[in-house]
Amino acid sequence: MLARPFSLPLWTIGVPVAACAVLGAVWGRPLDGFVAIGVAAALIASVMAAVQHAEVVAHRVGEPFGALILALAVTVIEVSLIVSLKLSGGTGQASLARDTVFATVMIVCNGIVGLCLLVGALRNHVAVFRVEGSSPALAVLIPLTTLSLVLPQFTTTTAGPTYSNSQFAFAGLMSLLLFGVYVFVQTIRHREHFLPPNAPGDPRAEHGEPPARSAAIVAFALLCAALVAVVGLAKALAPGIEAVVRTIGAPSSFVGIIIALIVLLPETGAAFRAALHNRMQISLNLALGSALATIGLTIPAIGFVSIVFGMPMTLGLPPKEIVLLLLTFAVSTITLASGRATVLHGTVHLVVFAAFLFLSIVP
Repeated sequence: MLARPFSLPLWTIGVPVAACAVLGAVWGRPLDGFVAIGVAAALIASVMAAVQHAEVVAHRVGEPFGALILALAVTVIEVSLIVSLKLSGGTGQASLARDTVFATVMIVCNGIVGLCLLVGALRNHVAVFRVEGSSPALAVLIPLTTLSLVLPQFTTTTAGPTYSNSQFAFAGLMSLLLFGVYVFVQTIRHREHFLPPNAPGDPRAEHGEPPARSAAIVAFALLCAALVAVVGLAKALAPGIEAVVRTIGAPSSFVGIIIALIVLLPETGAAFRAALHNRMQISLNLALGSALATIGLTIPAIGFVSIVFGMPMTLGLPPKEIVLLLLTFAVSTITLASGRATVLHGTVHLVVFAAFLFLSIVP
């Protein structure tokens, strides 16, 4: 499919444009009945188009740059959404960034990774990936998450699970430093560690000629448009989602989980497709890279907003969430330690993900 320039179906070109038009038409208006159904349909179509365009861009620039581009694109828009919601105020906004980042880590490390490992192992008996590519990502993700979501619960300079301005600034700078070094290692210093094992010397032998530069530029622009539509339409659907959450009796924080699930759909689709084609390392690059980018960019951004605008930010996780986070990192460390995974590993991650969702609804 990616062998010829402009080989994508026409619907992948029209959908992002149409979805942005729908977003402009419904922005700031209450959704009900068939309008909500239409917005949901536009959202799903935008996700599918985003995956197609991401694969075109990834094929043009090569790995691991392709996985990094999608992770950064999703994260930049997600950060913009969080900051805009923070500035708009409202109940529950103090913990919005914390809930979003925590949900992203749990969705990525358990949901996306578990699904891809399970699919890869079912199709190929054993899912194979590079330890030298997956372990560094986990080694960066653990201190990033701990510094941002766990330590604020135990600091004493400020009351509650918060950081002082100086602590927030330090956490933001360290997040940028770790993420920057990881990107340098992934794309320059040790790029070969993040390529699929036993990759052919010429990637064109497996995937054909990369698309033309003009096609990649168009695909990247349409990818950004599709991602904007995904986040914007998800925000437009948020009031309806809040009503459903209240109906089932779940806490308000579950709204953030649903929004995070929607925002991560493009990366989930791309990672799933890579796993289907026995490219497990690319799946892990997409999954773990998105979690790293989310924390590495979100924490500095919300730290800047908190310091400049004097807005309270609740960062420290409650005890139940800390336990789930520790369980996730323990299981992930074991799974990614050997470079080989079976259906058991994928199932374990999915069970932890199911526990996270269930306990979020029934705390």
